[in-house]
Amino acid sequence: MGIRDIIEGKKQWRSHMARVKALPPDYQIVYKEIQKYLFKVGPIDLVDGPVLSEIVDFFEEGAATGRSARELLGDDIAAFCDELIKDSRTYADLYQESLGKKRGTAEK
Repeated sequence: MGIRDIIEGKKQWRSHMARVKALPPDYQIVYKEIQKYLFKVGPIDLVDGPVLSEIVDFFEEGAATGRSARELLGDDIAAFCDELIKDSRTYADLYQESLGKKRGTAEK
């Protein structure tokens, strides 16, 4: 990864966050909670993948129709996030695999 890639990545991230800041306050709060959740257990390719941008697209559409974030997502944000990443390989999967490997070496 060269310096140009890093600079381009930062530009894209800043642009993404500017879109988030343009959302209504309730959407911003929910987005930040989703972001925290996904950064902890989310897909391995979260930053490079389309998930966060698609969430902002979804929120922009919801805000444009006048719906609140709660109407759009329901009460369980974690369940919403889990549904988004159900087919993705996550850091939790890597952790579980590492535990399995540690147990396997301890038994030998």
